[in-house]
Amino acid sequence: MKKIEIAPSILSADFRNLEREVKTVEDAGADRIHCDVMDGVFVPNITFGPLVVDAVKKCVKIPLDVHLMIVNPEKYIQQFCDAGADILMVHAETCKNLSDVLDSIKKRGVKAGVAVNPDKPVELFLPYLDKIDQVLIMSVYAGFGGQKFITDTMVKAKEVYNEVKDRYPHIDIEVDGGVNKETASISKENGINVLVAGSYIFGADNYKSRIESIR
Repeated sequence: MKKIEIAPSILSADFRNLEREVKTVEDAGADRIHCDVMDGVFVPNITFGPLVVDAVKKCVKIPLDVHLMIVNPEKYIQQFCDAGADILMVHAETCKNLSDVLDSIKKRGVKAGVAVNPDKPVELFLPYLDKIDQVLIMSVYAGFGGQKFITDTMVKAKEVYNEVKDRYPHIDIEVDGGVNKETASISKENGINVLVAGSYIFGADNYKSRIESIR
């Protein structure tokens, strides 16, 4: 059984005090910081770019888990790698040549990840598992925080787990969207070992207790 890791999403943090927020969740036991990058094209919202990732990198010692919800991600790989992404994830459905995009990330010494929305099949990336370090199963539709967890997405999580557990045991399987104590348990039962949580952690008075509750 792989270690369960918790990745608080700064999408739900108080951006007036972002340095304090990320340091507080790090001290509370977070394993990573999750950065949701949205472009207003692939998803309706716009969040932030490499400058914020670079700023967060300077505040914490734990890895940055950077999730690109953008079109043409190949154009921005260099910028986000330079900004300090430790894991850089692209959506399979946005890549014209996913294999080349994964290669581009890895040749820069950054772990390569791939994500899919709830309505997209894992077959989009399964042929490239030898180039993937992390799979992100979206349990909500990318673009908004605070959505309800879509339980049916765990079928895909289990499918990926069964594919990688023997052949590619290094691959982390992450879930993002609607994670709380109950849905974290469901996720772990289906092979998830990295849990992204935004409002569940940053919306609480005690970050440490929330992190421990889902771990």
